[in-house]
Amino acid sequence: MHKVHNDLADFDLETLEVCTPEALQAQSVTAVLLALGSNYQAEYYLPRVRKGLAMLGDMQLSTAFQNPDFTSTKAQPKPDYTNQCVYLSLKSEMPLSQLQQTFKQFERDCNRQRLTEPTMANQIKKVTMDIDILMVKPFFIKNSLSQETEHKWSKEWIIMADRYPFRAHEKAGVKELITSDIFKVG
Repeated sequence: MHKVHNDLADFDLETLEVCTPEALQAQSVTAVLLALGSNYQAEYYLPRVRKGLAMLGDMQLSTAFQNPDFTSTKAQPKPDYTNQCVYLSLKSEMPLSQLQQTFKQFERDCNRQRLTEPTMANQIKKVTMDIDILMVKPFFIKNSLSQETEHKWSKEWIIMADRYPFRAHEKAGVKELITSDIFKVG
């Protein structure tokens, strides 16, 4: 078991700053909270992507939840998704834009097809792997003379505006990670 710092245990999501991904592109981050999802061969693709994520740093996983596709209808049923949240503490800080590209490569390595060819209207889209960044922990630089932190962000964790408010399975995964014993380790 990896030792993960007490990064998430003492905050309330409602008090965190929410920013657009575009505003954070150049910001380096030290940790992220991710949402993973797959509606096709999740038992194969989730372990595969977790192995790639583990190479980037220490991680903690929530329970994997199976959820109906929220776009499914009686007229057009869709396969259930398997979703899981991941806390990833990076081995070294990395610009958010670079991390996003790394995650897109992980999706491509799982044969993720983003563009759909013109096909029959009722064809179901198979999503082998979807990796969404829910929250980021920016890299802060300490000023050695004044011991002040030099950054423009008022909070340690920032919620990605394009993912907020979180869906029910994301809230459940984030809550599980926040309250798990792993985040109570000093």
